[in-house]
Amino acid sequence: MTAPLAPDRFVAWLRDEGDRRYHAHHPFNRRMHEGALDADDLRRWVLNRYYYQTRIPVKDALILAKAEDPAFRRWWIRRLHDHDDEDAGLALWLRLAEAVGCDVDEVQSCRSVLPGVRFACDAYVTLVRDATLVEAVASSLTECFAPDLMSDRIAAWERHYPWVRPDALSYFRNRVPRARRDGEEALAFVAREAATHDLQARCVAALVRKTDILWALLDAVELAGTRRA
Repeated sequence: MTAPLAPDRFVAWLRDEGDRRYHAHHPFNRRMHEGALDADDLRRWVLNRYYYQTRIPVKDALILAKAEDPAFRRWWIRRLHDHDDEDAGLALWLRLAEAVGCDVDEVQSCRSVLPGVRFACDAYVTLVRDATLVEAVASSLTECFAPDLMSDRIAAWERHYPWVRPDALSYFRNRVPRARRDGEEALAFVAREAATHDLQARCVAALVRKTDILWALLDAVELAGTRRA
């Protein structure tokens, strides 16, 4: 039986796999940050990404349902509030949708979500539903890499898409400190709870699967733009 990695080596493994596979490196995201997208591209991304935003509180509720520890539930439920409260994540995303010129009712209905996007996002819910608690939490560790992405995105949108109101970027601004906090807390939990090498490897696999899901979402959005062209 392979001995578990020391916590610092396990964390380094998670960070390495997550960082190099993170969707910040996707060509669509790179073009977004280079200012190479047009308004239709941004609207298509915002509309489709909203479906992913709606899946986040669903997967967080599934994680809550797996937890026997009241302290864990008190900690994790904060994530639901961060997305579902009146002026929280979902509401802020709809504010962004309005600012880029989307029909907000159409975005909120999710009727126009691309099949590939829907499939990828639903796969994330399935991943969390079927995983153990620690693997489910590990799948959320893409948040460790989100603060840098969000900071870069804010700068890119302010520079390249000045027609989008600055206040509409509140979702990105709010995610910088919250993703940093959530990512570090979840990373500490996974490092502590994954006590065998097999479980450590399954946690890494869950994180890799999540990066694949985020990448597939952007693949679908990018392909739809190619067909439009």
